[in-house]
Formats: sequence, structure tokens, C-alpha cells
Amino acid sequence: MGVTCVCQFPLAEGKSVQQTIDLLHKKLEQLGAVKQGNFTVDCETYHATGNPSNQPTKLLYVMHNSETPLSCFALFEGGPCLTADGNFDVLMIKLKSHFQNAKGHKVESRGSRYRYCDFLIKVGAVTMSSSARGISVELEYCPCVVPGDCWNLMKEFMQSFLGPSVPELPTVFSSKPEGLYASADCVDTMTQYLEMFSKVRKQQLEVYSNRRSC
Repeated sequence: MGVTCVCQFPLAEGKSVQQTIDLLHKKLEQLGAVKQGNFTVDCETYHATGNPSNQPTKLLYVMHNSETPLSCFALFEGGPCLTADGNFDVLMIKLKSHFQNAKGHKVESRGSRYRYCDFLIKVGAVTMSSSARGISVELEYCPCVVPGDCWNLMKEFMQSFLGPSVPELPTVFSSKPEGLYASADCVDTMTQYLEMFSKVRKQQLEVYSNRRSC
């Protein structure tokens, strides 16, 4: 795995999620990118039980990525990330007295993979409760694992199909003690997906709140 950047892409004016995704696909194909299968990233939320009444409930996010089918990622809110094998899901069932699944909070990004030279691009529909709520874009520069050595190149390529919606450098890289010259790994990718999923979930809560206040 190389250096990845994950971001949310805004809907085109007057277009639905799928119509905007189709426009992105068309731009990539015009550049010469070739479709290479599909991908899925999902996230389940768990609440820690047994917290003292005056303490906020801690959250655990269990995530999967079709690029690493034998692995499972457990990201603790404000804490470390654990990489485990696929049996971790079975373990979570056995730990139900400590962690309760937050029903209805599953978020998933599912879509197409494209390759263009040394770049791997994934455009997905972000769904919550089986409804499309947004668009995710992941770009991976495969030959390099050091963000500081390739970010400018990645940014330039993203401008060719994302236009003014090119994201800033992911904070997961800049916040490391070694800075941009620490090697990237799959945990960095999943952390970015979690941040993006949280952003989409927050946007949906704001929409729901605004509707109730009308």
C-alpha cells in the first residue's frame, strides 16, 4: 500500500449522488483511467458499557476494507487503532457485555476502482441506513509510502478530476511526530475514512435538525 488521501466530494449542482459519481467516472475515463473492479469500506459503531454516570460514553469503531480482506480495524475514539484478523467480529459478539452495537449507525462506502499509471482511484457512494448520503474519493499513489515525497504530485493529479474540491493534506500525516516523512500505512487510510464518515453523519444530523425546526 502506498500513500492515500480520502475526502468527501460535494454533489454537483442539481445532481444526485449517483449522477455526480457518473460525472467523476467520465472525467477519469477521459484522462485514460481504466476500471479495475469494485471496493467496499464499512464502519460499525459500538458504545462502551459500564461507564461511570458522569463520564461520556466511549466509542469503538470496527472497520473493514476490501483491499485488506483478511484484516479488521478497531479504532478507539481518541485512542489507538488495533489491526486484527477477520475473527475480530466474532470477538465483538462475545464482548457484548462491554460493547453494544449502535444499531442504525453503520456507514459504508461502495463503488468502483480505477487505475491510472501509478495511481489507484476509488469513487464510492457513502450510505447510511441503505440511503446514499454522500460521495467518497480515495486516491493512492502506489510506488511511495512517504507523504512528504509525493503529496505535491498527488495534489496535482487530483486537480485534474476534482477541480477546486481538492482536499488539503490529511491531518493524519501532519500530526505524526515524524511529520510528513513518516511511512504511511493502512491505518492512516482507515483513519481518514472514519473522519470522512463522521463528517457525513454530522451533516445528516444537521439536516434532520433543520427539518425538525422548520
